[in-house]
Amino acid sequence: MAEKKAAATYDTIMEALKERQYAPVYVLMGEESYYIDKISNYIAETVLQPEERDFNQTIVFGADVTGAQVSDMAKGYPMMAQHRVVIVKEAQAMKGTDALEKYLDHPVASTILVICHKNGTIDRRKKFMAKAEAVGIVFESKKMRDFELPGFIQSYLVAKGATIDRKAASMVAEHIGADLNRLASELDKVLISLPESDRRVTPDIVEQQIGVSKEFNAFELRNALINRDVFKANQIVNYFDKNPKSGSLFAFLPVLFNFYQNLMVAQYAPNKTNENELARFMELKSAWGARDYVTGVRNYTPLKTLQIISKIREIDAKSKGLDNPNTPTGDLMRELIFFILH
Repeated sequence: MAEKKAAATYDTIMEALKERQYAPVYVLMGEESYYIDKISNYIAETVLQPEERDFNQTIVFGADVTGAQVSDMAKGYPMMAQHRVVIVKEAQAMKGTDALEKYLDHPVASTILVICHKNGTIDRRKKFMAKAEAVGIVFESKKMRDFELPGFIQSYLVAKGATIDRKAASMVAEHIGADLNRLASELDKVLISLPESDRRVTPDIVEQQIGVSKEFNAFELRNALINRDVFKANQIVNYFDKNPKSGSLFAFLPVLFNFYQNLMVAQYAPNKTNENELARFMELKSAWGARDYVTGVRNYTPLKTLQIISKIREIDAKSKGLDNPNTPTGDLMRELIFFILH
């Protein structure tokens, strides 16, 4: 039996591309457009020299072409270059992929065909997908989970010669959320503001450049709840109520839901008091990401955690008008925080 090919990751794909090891076809698909764009843009910018691109590089949009047309483009041979590059953006709008199935039976060795399918995945049971996996690279770009964002932020900045502390990374992650393109854009803005003599991103810099209060934000609220700091939690909620642009029920409900949902998982870990063991169990990239869960396990029982998750869902429904004719969001915030802490 043939050995199953290991799933392609962003890092393995980029490593091979930097070594100029190319596959005849790349199917890049998924909910997260950031990595799809990074890979396709790298191919567009590096495979061919600028003077080779006019005759050897074709970039089209799925709504403007059919599978048969893309197949014809891919069958062409390069002119005075080693490769021909064909990139189909927004390929989810392309019709007639049957022709591409036939092309993949005998792909042209000098062609690099890149299919960028966003906002979802292609059914892997399709013949086209089976053939693409057999002869090339299939990559699924999944939405990053909220608790993975600080690690992404840290890695992004380290790659650009800067560092960020844990609090600052969490402030950015919880303010912007899992839109990696927007996250990268905001981080680039922060990087421009840093002097060459000091490339550290601190909570003060995040406050100045991104506009997140270093004292009153979703990270500090979550931290107060983890540590059962009643005074601090109520102080932040009252601040949000008076300053809705700084934070709102709609902004921090997903943050709290994700934390307590993950806390429920942590509470059933074999070793929930050891940060390293817990990080491995929860598939976190670093032990510091497990610290909050170790504290949470100590301060909340599994039953209370389950009740909190249910309460967050109830408040979310009320905030959208279900079974709630006129309760202000500030009162809903206070109701939730009281329930969590008592």
